Amino acid sequence: MPVRVVIVPGNGAGNVQQCNFYGWLHRKLHCPPAVVCALRNMPDPVRASEKAWIPFMRNDLECAEDTIIVGHSSGAAAAMRFCESYKVAGIVLVSAYTSDMGDSLEAASGYFSRPWQWDTIRGNAGFIAQFGSTDDPFLPWSEQQAVADGLHAELHKFDDRGHFQNTAQPELLAVLQQKLKQLLAAQNESSEAAAE
Repeated sequence: MPVRVVIVPGNGAGNVQQCNFYGWLHRKLHCPPAVVCALRNMPDPVRASEKAWIPFMRNDLECAEDTIIVGHSSGAAAAMRFCESYKVAGIVLVSAYTSDMGDSLEAASGYFSRPWQWDTIRGNAGFIAQFGSTDDPFLPWSEQQAVADGLHAELHKFDDRGHFQNTAQPELLAVLQQKLKQLLAAQNESSEAAAE
């Protein structure tokens, strides 16, 4: 059974294959049959509304217990809210934050209308890794640190990545490859045990 990786972009991304690191990461990770990576244009891409994105992640992107969700910006908020209701293999949060920061578009998304269920998210995610940068032009570090503290995330902190909008993110790829290796090894062990 393949491990799924689903890349959930930030809002306003346009054609996600051509935006930020999404297409690059998809090409690096999509190695069927062992690893299947999904990257699709999202519904309601500007507002990134929770009411549109969470069902799309569940039904169209097929996020499930065998899935690693890589969420960037609004996609990180979506990944966290998804894990309040569903179990996943893990989440990798890039440029994550906890509030709408007074922005009306962020407020309209719905993600920030209630407290975060940190314990539930931790319980539903097999692992949680987070990437953030102190020089992010959109997110103060305090927002990113609040996510790391709430989720006890494996934090990868930088001071020169901004909002992680470069086309290549090698450290992100390395962490994902390590997590995939661990998941695939665990799958092999359980298959062998079942065969005995």
